[in-house]
Amino acid sequence: MQCYHDHEWGVPLHNDRKLFEFMVLDAFQAGLSWRTILHKRKNFEKAFDNFDPVKIATYTAAKVNALMSNAGIIRNRLKIQGTVKNAKAYLVLKKKHGSFSAYLWQFVGGAPKVNRWKLEKQIPVRSKESDAMSEALREVGFTFVGSTICYAFMQAAGMVNDHLVTCPRWKKVRQSK
Repeated sequence: MQCYHDHEWGVPLHNDRKLFEFMVLDAFQAGLSWRTILHKRKNFEKAFDNFDPVKIATYTAAKVNALMSNAGIIRNRLKIQGTVKNAKAYLVLKKKHGSFSAYLWQFVGGAPKVNRWKLEKQIPVRSKESDAMSEALREVGFTFVGSTICYAFMQAAGMVNDHLVTCPRWKKVRQSK
């Protein structure tokens, strides 16, 4: 958890495949602890072909059933099927907008939103930006992209700097673009 916090969480991310990975992991995290997802992350990476949306979009019912028997991942049929559906929607968005990153970053005006929270209880679970992202993603066919999941995704992908101002990472991440 500490390594993830110190090296990934909140760092502005623009790599399309990595953004898709974060979106997949955040969808699987819904209702579970982030610790559970991080412990299974390598298993997810292997099971989902290195989070390659082109490959995932071609998954058949047989592949979904195989994933359902993989004890190394979260075996939730709706989330697995949702990942396939999201991969297909990702490909449509990428074709239309040129990059998944450009599409997603538009919701924060192309630059990280820097918050200045002093206490964890001040950090929201959603925002007007995550509401807009959620609605737009659903319109193009994504699933498991409610506003709370989108906000967690935005935090992880560095679209929002929600490190506390007392955290050494707040300043470091703020300097990242």
